[in-house]
Amino acid sequence: MTRYRVALKPSAHKELEGLPDHVIARIVRRLEELEFNPRPPGCKKLKGGHREWRIRVGDYRAVYAIDDLRRSVEITRIRHRSEVYEP
Repeated sequence: MTRYRVALKPSAHKELEGLPDHVIARIVRRLEELEFNPRPPGCKKLKGGHREWRIRVGDYRAVYAIDDLRRSVEITRIRHRSEVYEP
């Protein structure tokens, strides 16, 4: 099975750094799993987004884009569930 390359946009990296340490550990673990399966159980495709998906990690959401041709996953947002879908 071919692995996907997982990368965080600079804005997503900054959002991640601002979270409590115990939350960061949980989110990083889930993001690393995307390398092997970019569409894990429980993920959802976002409406209106061409390639955007989201995973839940407690009260937080990680939004990402999958490029199957390049075998890459780009994390675009990591925010609390009440804020993640705001523009």
